[in-house]
Amino acid sequence: MIHFDLENVKNKISDLDKKMAEDDFWNDVDNANKIMREVKYLKDKVELFSNLEEEYDDIETLIEMALEEDDESLVKEIETAYSKFQTDFETIKMDSLLKGEYDKNSAIVTLHSGAGGTEACDWVAMLYRMYTRWAETKGYKVVTVDILDGEEAGIKSVTMEIKGPNAFGFLKSEKGVHRLVRISPFDSSGRRHTSFASCDVMPEIEDDGEIEIKTENLRIDTYRASGAGGQHVNTTDSAIRITHIPTGIVVQCQNERSQHKNKDRAMKMLRSKLAEKKIEENMAKLGEIRGELKDINFGSQIRSYVFQPYSMVKDHRTNEEKGNTDAVMDGKIDNFMFAYLKWIN
Repeated sequence: MIHFDLENVKNKISDLDKKMAEDDFWNDVDNANKIMREVKYLKDKVELFSNLEEEYDDIETLIEMALEEDDESLVKEIETAYSKFQTDFETIKMDSLLKGEYDKNSAIVTLHSGAGGTEACDWVAMLYRMYTRWAETKGYKVVTVDILDGEEAGIKSVTMEIKGPNAFGFLKSEKGVHRLVRISPFDSSGRRHTSFASCDVMPEIEDDGEIEIKTENLRIDTYRASGAGGQHVNTTDSAIRITHIPTGIVVQCQNERSQHKNKDRAMKMLRSKLAEKKIEENMAKLGEIRGELKDINFGSQIRSYVFQPYSMVKDHRTNEEKGNTDAVMDGKIDNFMFAYLKWIN
């Protein structure tokens, strides 16, 4: 059952406001900033709900006016207002299912091409656009941190930050292997091909002291950046690769002009990967790990996108389906996210 406890949220805000008013609130700066972020997040939820109530009232008023005045010119305005109401209502429904520790955080998404060669690289480029379009419709900011072009076409791998409240909570549904079936534009014989790409999703973790990273456990390498970005990328060793020796986790960033900024972004990604590892280890101990968190291999896709011989996108965990593949590739994937969130709760 989906339930948004508005009164409980308001009580939490009241309690946190009292903490913020205490004389010693700023003695612990890290904790103070954490509380302030929590208050903003909760107040945004209340505002979204209040806005939804106002939208509903406005629609009712417009309908009453149209009926009383027999004014057909208001129909278009009512349809537009109702469409926005539906979108905002779906957002609240999804938001009510976000219960994880890091669900409200921004997200770091990494796509890798798998089996399928050039076709798989093109598939990564298509998924990259799909997630970018989804993020744009949500008002999120997308920052491409690292990208490696395919040898002939498409993208071999790409990492992007999707910044905004609840980005990780929504996008965690996308973690796993995505399978594409279509007539390949790269095959002169017009044969049907199957391609794979993996999607990894991590919460973006602020440096709040919860994830400890010791300097002696890091190996930091610099290298010359490559790819799009202007002439500067090929003139200095500004790109950064960081290896966390105890875990073997490797992160890299070449998006920024300066080595210092690339290092900061790479460290943020490393904190996120270590947080993700901690989450999965805790889940494993509790016996709660689900199929989507097992080792990625190209025989265990979470979702299939079939363009030929028929048009269908199907999630194999929830059995959620959508026949309009063009809409899905244009970022309309909320139904899959919502089905996933219901499935894990």
